[in-house]
Amino acid sequence: MNPHLSLVQPYPFEKLRQLFQGITPNPARHAINLSIGEPKHPTPEFIKQQLRDHLGGLSSYPLTLGSEGLRGSIGAWLNQRYGLSGINIDTQIIPTLGSREALFSLAQTIINSRKPNPVVVCPNPFYQIYEGAALLAGAAPYFLNTTPKNNFTMELNRLPAEVWDRTQILFTCSPGNPHGKVTTLDEWKTLFALSDKHGFVIIADECYSEIYFDDAHPPLGALQAAQQLGRHDFKNLVVVGSLSKRSNVPGMRSGFAAGDAAIMKAFLLYRTYHGSAMSPVVQAASAAAWGDEAHVEENRALYKQKFKAFYDIVHPVMPLVMPEASFYFWAQTPIDDQEFVKKLYEHKHVTLLPGTYLAREAYSMNPGNGFVRIALVPALSECVEAANRIKEFVNKLSTNAYQ
Repeated sequence: MNPHLSLVQPYPFEKLRQLFQGITPNPARHAINLSIGEPKHPTPEFIKQQLRDHLGGLSSYPLTLGSEGLRGSIGAWLNQRYGLSGINIDTQIIPTLGSREALFSLAQTIINSRKPNPVVVCPNPFYQIYEGAALLAGAAPYFLNTTPKNNFTMELNRLPAEVWDRTQILFTCSPGNPHGKVTTLDEWKTLFALSDKHGFVIIADECYSEIYFDDAHPPLGALQAAQQLGRHDFKNLVVVGSLSKRSNVPGMRSGFAAGDAAIMKAFLLYRTYHGSAMSPVVQAASAAAWGDEAHVEENRALYKQKFKAFYDIVHPVMPLVMPEASFYFWAQTPIDDQEFVKKLYEHKHVTLLPGTYLAREAYSMNPGNGFVRIALVPALSECVEAANRIKEFVNKLSTNAYQ
């Protein structure tokens, strides 16, 4: 067996299953699950129609590089969304099977295990694929805590010089999971300077980029920041995007990686052997999805409604902070986060994710401790019902009713 597998920790939802073991939730309440970031809005009809119209593509092996039509659609979207001067669809874009596959495969492509003690820098809390991808590529993850005190920004100056010298990848997530922080241009400038100095690759996870609340200020993207700073070749930068959240198609497993042409060339070689080519059926539907903004605007409007309604109900009893973007509340709990989640599930049949499960101990603390991630992915009515149950729960919690 691959010895690195023994280093990988159970996924957060396996930990959650173990937390709930032996608990029978209140039978008077139907289940509401706000723990997993799986979009629940209906898939747009035009995307489903594209899948039906292109079923003939099942008779062909797909190209690992993807069709010119799909790469062209992704390129046009990137140029329009981020004001790029023109990204090369032949050398700087590769369609992927969602963002997870891209994040994992990029690490396997980039990490050079022949160099001693390679390091991958990750934000903490973080999307668990960053850690797993690093470990299975033979690298050690190094976590930088993001907390309310530092405005959820990685404190890069805490990293010793000898660690920077061994760093081969730095993962970023903007808008951030779970807190929704958007990386600023000044922060990108600092990251690019460190990358130039130490030679590591920045992998920017932007799967939440299209769920935001201020239409006049869409989240800044990494490619956009690079261009504004004169880095037109996107040196040592790869951005990963996805249709899952943007277009409510998590089951299509459709995304892309874009950036430094030299890295894309190596990535294509890796994926050719990895067998990760996207089905022609999904490629056709994906090209249509990237080419349409109307459904994305409708999607954002639904999230705005849900966040306002949920905030208005819960904030008076459990302080909430509106994220800059993404579909999560990262909320501080009045008691231990695991105990909060367990009791809420038992008494109100609402499932949240303990923040502790999304982070690792670093600098003598777990930055997820005392927080819960709340994914406002169900319909508005379900989010309102969950909010009212949480409000009831917190009010009773304050009277020691659940001792």
